[in-house]
Amino acid sequence: MSSDDAYTSFLEQANQDTSGSKASAKSNTATTKAVDTEVPTGLQNVEQYYTSEADEPFEPGACADEFAELIGHDSEVSTMNTVKFDPRGRYKEVLQAVEKAGDGKSRIYRVVHGKTRLEYYVVGLEKENKRVVGLRAKAVES
Repeated sequence: MSSDDAYTSFLEQANQDTSGSKASAKSNTATTKAVDTEVPTGLQNVEQYYTSEADEPFEPGACADEFAELIGHDSEVSTMNTVKFDPRGRYKEVLQAVEKAGDGKSRIYRVVHGKTRLEYYVVGLEKENKRVVGLRAKAVES
């Protein structure tokens, strides 16, 4: 009986909602500055996760500065087309939100941090305000 109680306690702790607390643990991964200007509302409403070993949410971002400066580190950066990024059509909402917030086109950048940690940026250009807008997802791929 005691082991059942301990297991139940473990499950309850593991399933606690931690989003209410804004305290964040420091990680050993490279970090990027995702926002330096107001983010379009359409991007803030996207509630989708990028499927990887980490299953991280897409985070909205916008920048008026150079995109390379936004990434803020010397990592390997490559571009991807939408077919390679989303071969199964899982991220249509993400692509559509970025295209709507920007110039109607989405561009995908894959940023490598070490051997298994990556970030995917799905971005568009908002010509009116001359800024890059989009979504970022962190991923672990081994």
